[in-house]
Amino acid sequence: MMDKRDLLQKGIRDYALITASTLLMALGTYLFKFPNNFTFGGVTGLSVVVSAVLPVGPSTVNLVVNLLLLVVGFCFLGRSFGIKTVYSSLLLSVSLSVMEEIWPIQEPLTTQPMLDLLFAVALPAFSSAVLFNIGASSGGTDIVAMIVKKHTSADIGGALLLSDLLITLAAFFVFDFQTALFSLLGLTLKSLVIDSVIESINLSKYFNIVCTDPEPICHFIVTRLHRSATVFEARGAFTHNRKYVVLTAMKRYQAMQLQQFIKSTEPGAFILISNTSEIIGKGFHE
Repeated sequence: MMDKRDLLQKGIRDYALITASTLLMALGTYLFKFPNNFTFGGVTGLSVVVSAVLPVGPSTVNLVVNLLLLVVGFCFLGRSFGIKTVYSSLLLSVSLSVMEEIWPIQEPLTTQPMLDLLFAVALPAFSSAVLFNIGASSGGTDIVAMIVKKHTSADIGGALLLSDLLITLAAFFVFDFQTALFSLLGLTLKSLVIDSVIESINLSKYFNIVCTDPEPICHFIVTRLHRSATVFEARGAFTHNRKYVVLTAMKRYQAMQLQQFIKSTEPGAFILISNTSEIIGKGFHE
């Protein structure tokens, strides 16, 4: 269990990450997505479609829709409604409205739609991955998904994908064919980027170390790397000599230190190293 000081530090770190990620998402959306009429991505995509039909800016539409979804979320979810999601959703909506007010943009920043698309995908997708990784989101259609998940047994992932796809396909009826195709491509790239970023953030190294003396290795893991390990007694299939197997997992920068230590301490050790982004337990994901 974490004490009050650890909880405070974790809270400050989480909200600093949420703030930075949400502002980055707002920049990517306002500078690259809105001017090009890209319609992928939940409420911001819906805002682009609605603003093309009605005489109102996409930032205003985004603010109104998100506020309505927050009210609906509080009504249906109550206290289980994540405060981090509320904070991020409000910050995103307000940031977009402020930027629209102080820096109106009437046309794309560049003359290369593909370049704009890459930034329109990369910045919000990276931000979403960071938010998801700390248990938050920027609201929007995620709020609807939380409500559906609580009250039904529907496939949430499929429902979210379907809603995003329908909003994206609306570009074929509202904008030109090129914009619609770019929006479809953006929807595909967004999912790939989010998955890749989350996996990269969580990437760790899993060690299987076969050695004759596990004590120095375990001492280094515990005292220098501040990790733990599990030791098994084993026997070599060819030599029939007694061996020990040390199992441990750690971050990438720590893995290099452990490799160097084993090389200098027991050069004959046999080491299996695997990449993993799914480790649940103390020191990783709770």
